[in-house]
Amino acid sequence: MGGTLTLAPCQRAALLNELFSTYEGPAFALRLWDGWQWRSSTASPRCELVVRSAAAFKTLLMRPTELTLGEAFLANEIDVEGDLFAVFDVAQHLFTSEHGLRRRAFEGVVALAQSIHRWRSNGRKHSIARDQAAIARHYDQPVSFYRPWLGESLVYSCAYFRSPEDDLETAQYNKLELICRKLRLQREDRFLDIGCGWGSLVLHATQHHGVYANGVTISSEQAETAHERIEQAALTQSCQVELLDYREVRQKLGRFDKIASVGMFEHVGVENLPQYFRTVYQMLRPGGVFLNHGIARAAKARFRGPRLVDALDSRLLRRVPLLRKLHDPSFIDKYVFPDGELATITQAVQEAEQAGFEVRDVENLREHYERTLRLWVEGLQRNAATLLTQVSETTYRTWLLYTAGCAAAFRRGEIAVYQMLLSRPDNGRTGLPLTREDCYSSVAWRG
Repeated sequence: MGGTLTLAPCQRAALLNELFSTYEGPAFALRLWDGWQWRSSTASPRCELVVRSAAAFKTLLMRPTELTLGEAFLANEIDVEGDLFAVFDVAQHLFTSEHGLRRRAFEGVVALAQSIHRWRSNGRKHSIARDQAAIARHYDQPVSFYRPWLGESLVYSCAYFRSPEDDLETAQYNKLELICRKLRLQREDRFLDIGCGWGSLVLHATQHHGVYANGVTISSEQAETAHERIEQAALTQSCQVELLDYREVRQKLGRFDKIASVGMFEHVGVENLPQYFRTVYQMLRPGGVFLNHGIARAAKARFRGPRLVDALDSRLLRRVPLLRKLHDPSFIDKYVFPDGELATITQAVQEAEQAGFEVRDVENLREHYERTLRLWVEGLQRNAATLLTQVSETTYRTWLLYTAGCAAAFRRGEIAVYQMLLSRPDNGRTGLPLTREDCYSSVAWRG
C-alpha cells in the first residue's frame, strides 16, 4: 500500500470492490486527490467521500478506526459532500469488515500513554480535579459558539418533540417542561439541577413553577453565562448557579425537595455510579424525587474490533491487571469527552435501587435525541461561517463529526437516552399521583 499513488485504476477499483462486496448501506461515491472516482453501486449516491491524499486512502483501506478516520476528517484529508449522515453507514461497514478488524496493538499503547498522562496531569480518573479538566475541555468554549446552533434556549441535551412539526426551540421548551412535570415541582420547592449547563432548567423551573432553584456546574464558562442570564431575568432572589462539583453540594447547600440531573450522568463513570446515586440520595429529603436524564449504551451494542488485551499474553494480564482495561483509543474520548463512560440502563437502575431509590418511571427518548442531533448538525452547517470566527476549523469539524456520529448511533440503537424518575419514600409515602396523566396532559404546554 505504500505505492498507492502508482496503483492503476483497475487495481484501485478491485480493492474497493472487495472491501465493499458485502456493503448494504446507502449508495455512495469516492473521489481521490487525482480526480479518480468510484461508486458503490449504480444508484444515485447519497454522499461522496473526498480523499485528499494517498496517506488518507491508505488509512481508509488498511486502518479504518473511529480514531484514524475521525482524525483524517479533522485534518480535512477526508471530507464528505452531500448527506453527512449517510457516511456513517460506510464507516460502520469499514469498522466491522475483515479489513476493519485489522487493528494495531500500538494504538492500545497510545491509549494507555494518554491515560497515564491525564493521571499525572489531573489526578486519578473521575477525581474532582480530573473531571473539571475533562468538562472544561468540552464546554469551555465561548457561549457565542453554542448559541447559533443550540438556539436561544441554550439547552445542550435531548429535546422533546410533541409533534413532528416542532422546531428546536419549541422541543427544548417541551423537554424542560416535561422534566418539571415529572418532578411535580410545587411553588417554593427547593430544587437542584446537577450539571446545570448555562442555567436553562433552573430558569424555567423558577419562572414557570415558582421554585427556589440552585444549579451546579464545573464549567466556569457555563457558570458565568448562567449568572448573566439569571441577572437579566431579575431572578437572583430565587435562582442561583454555583461553580461546584455534585460531590460537594450536600456540605455547602444542604438538602432539596426535588433534584434533576440532565446530560451529566455520562461523565460520572460506570465504577462511580454507586457513589453518584448514594450522593444524590443523601441530598434528597425523604418524600422527594430525582429525575436522571442520561445516555446509556445498549447491552447488545458490539465492541468495534479487538482490544489490545486480546493480543497480550495471559500471564502478563494476571501480573498487570490494569492492562485488562485497555481499549483502542476512541475519537470521542480523545477529542470530545475525555473519560466519558456509558452504562447500560440495567446498570443504572440496579445502582439506583442499591442506593435506596424506588424506581417510579423509565422513559426512552432515543428517537427524540436523533432528531435533536440532526437539527444541531443543520445549525452547525448553516452557521459555519459565523462559527469559524469563534473557533478553529478543527474545533468546528470536531463538533460536526461528533454530533452527526451520535445521531447515527442513536438511529442504529447502539445508544439511547433515558429519563428515570426515582423516589426517596418517606416511610413508604412518595406524594406522587396514582397515574402519569398529568405529565402529558395538553394543558399549559406552550402553543
